[in-house]
Amino acid sequence: MRFDTKIGIVVREDLAVWQKLNVTAFLASAVAGGAEDVIGEPYADDSGNAYLAMFRQPVLIYSADAEGLTSVHTRALSRGLSTAVYIEEMFKTGHDEDNRAAVRAVTADALNLVGLAVYGPRNAIDKTLKGLPLHP
Repeated sequence: MRFDTKIGIVVREDLAVWQKLNVTAFLASAVAGGAEDVIGEPYADDSGNAYLAMFRQPVLIYSADAEGLTSVHTRALSRGLSTAVYIEEMFKTGHDEDNRAAVRAVTADALNLVGLAVYGPRNAIDKTLKGLPLHP
């Protein structure tokens, strides 16, 4: 099935593995919580166990260096795409309120990005992520 929307997550390539996984999880939760119609129906197995619903479409994970993340961020904002950011300072916080304060403390062009997620029309996302490799 081909979707008319796309979910892309970009993580900075020089992070430790645990950081990449953590950033990816947080950014995916932002898309799930902030974009309408991205979550499918709940799951159930044949034994009657219920499971949580997941994204209704694939999530593509890309990697980039710091400069690449900044470029994607600029393109995403200029296209008005739904965007989530994760900055390096968030590794030092303990909860959501402190994370929001860390982002709020700097201007958009000064964000020390370690990851971001974008959601929107497929063509706009493809143009925004153009040239980035999928994460290995």
